[in-house]
Amino acid sequence: MKKQKFFDQRLSAILLFSLLSLGIFPTLATASEDLNAKNENILTPSDQPLISETTENSEEIKVSDLISETSENTLNQNISTPETLNHSTFSENPNFNFEPISLEEALKYSSDETMAQVNNVNQLRDVSPTDWAYQALRNLVEDYDCLEGYPDRTFRGDRAMTRYEFAAGLNACLEKMGPTQDLVSTQDLDTVRRLVAQFQEELDALGTRVNGLEERVAVLEDSQFSTTTKLFGQVIVGFQGRSDNEYTFGTARIQDTDTNINTITNTQLSLFTQFGPRSILLTGLSAGSGSTGITGLKDFVRLGYEGDTNNDVGLSDLTYRHLITDNFSAVVGAAGVNAVNVFRGPNRVESAGFGPLSRFAQRNPIINVGAGGAGVGFDWQIVDRLSMQGVYSTDLANNSTFGGVFGGNSGTTTLGMQLIATPVDNVDVAFQYLNAYSPFGTLGTAVGDSTVSASAPINTDAFGGTVDWRITPAVTVGGWAGYTTSSLETLGGDVDTFNWMSYVTFPDLFAEGNLGAIFVGQPPKITDSNLPVGFNIPDVINNGNLASQPGGQPSTATHIEAFYRFKVNDYISVTPGLIVVLNPGHNSANDTITIGAIRTTFTF
Repeated sequence: MKKQKFFDQRLSAILLFSLLSLGIFPTLATASEDLNAKNENILTPSDQPLISETTENSEEIKVSDLISETSENTLNQNISTPETLNHSTFSENPNFNFEPISLEEALKYSSDETMAQVNNVNQLRDVSPTDWAYQALRNLVEDYDCLEGYPDRTFRGDRAMTRYEFAAGLNACLEKMGPTQDLVSTQDLDTVRRLVAQFQEELDALGTRVNGLEERVAVLEDSQFSTTTKLFGQVIVGFQGRSDNEYTFGTARIQDTDTNINTITNTQLSLFTQFGPRSILLTGLSAGSGSTGITGLKDFVRLGYEGDTNNDVGLSDLTYRHLITDNFSAVVGAAGVNAVNVFRGPNRVESAGFGPLSRFAQRNPIINVGAGGAGVGFDWQIVDRLSMQGVYSTDLANNSTFGGVFGGNSGTTTLGMQLIATPVDNVDVAFQYLNAYSPFGTLGTAVGDSTVSASAPINTDAFGGTVDWRITPAVTVGGWAGYTTSSLETLGGDVDTFNWMSYVTFPDLFAEGNLGAIFVGQPPKITDSNLPVGFNIPDVINNGNLASQPGGQPSTATHIEAFYRFKVNDYISVTPGLIVVLNPGHNSANDTITIGAIRTTFTF
């Protein structure tokens, strides 16, 4: 009899405590909803970037970030949305607390003093007689002497109960009972038994519903598209036009007919799929329409957000990025691998959607040398203030006849390295070297003198350096210089180009999130060309001499740009700006060109 009575007491206590707990604490459903809400942003970037950004038309997002942008016609969202993912990125935290506690408190809870016995309900600082559950708590103390509170003498009745807390409270009641104790009255036992019998049908139905829900959740988890894929997007709509002008091409004087105000659109959708805390697959789709025209001076007036595909959707990025160690990451892909995407950009406003309006002012053009496509890259954080990135890419990896992974007969290949240092907290310095092979005599920058040989294969060595100095939080100055030297394959001879840029930017000008900037520089210019007769570009373009004698450009173009980006809200920004190009084409005989543009950027 005593054993049976002890069993009944324990059963009654369990049921009584469970019923009281259901009345005192929030429901399990509510707790689950809170947990799901907290897990919405479970990926949290830390502060050390990994591989870098994007391409011509993309918003800078650092690969390190294990996130990148894409090919020449793409626009990726600046993952300030989330802005960058970093070395310790993607840390998972499955144990969210609904109410954060300190480490000291956690250690206390794991000791013998984890829960303190309460002899009187009034000992609880956060419980008052006016609380709706006050009488229930009082009964647990006075009738069963098994209520425990936290070490700070609080009950915390308005927060969700964890399974550990339920176990601790239940155990406190059970420890007060034993074979020789009769703490549960016959009346209470009868009440519990009556309640169980009365609600037996509902309890059985509830169990069936829970089992059904578990089965449905399992089916949904098995059949859903992906538990780790997120969609980010950016849409740019620009209105731009330029002044009437004439320019020289060969022996002809040509009127620029592409001066009407037009629209340019560019859309980038990016799917980020996380396979684990250290790896990501990036899939990018892009489409665009409109351009600055087909003028012979296009590479001097090209805007950064141009990407005309006649609105056909193309695959702009397909890369897999993995954090091998805490300070070394790798990227491999079939599309979107290039120096722009892999190198970190020291210029913080480098972005087609949020930075300068022109392509030239986006970044040092030598980083665009070569071609992007399939390839591999790495990012190595050597020490806290020094990192190195490397990349190899080719544009015809899928072409087994003329290209292939190693370029073949007609593929463009690029091998590059960058060393970036932060000697002091507010200064970034970067040095770049790239070697590129082109079967068509072009550097591939689409800026300034991008074509340096008359359709003949060239091998190019490119050197560059960039400095960015944040004088104050409101003022940043910087600049870059780039030099290329290209040799003509088989026939011999060399052609050199040089470009430079200086800038000053004003972050948060007039309001947080805004940006004002002024850029002044020289687009890439052929300074010397001693290729064999018939292959030198400057003589053909400026003098119409098909014999194409050696020599550099006759004059120097100057690019002046000013813009102001203002943030409408978290998803929309508008950037009006003005660009003036003096001596376009590096020829003083050409008219000055003035470009006006208004760019609107939508992110989601």
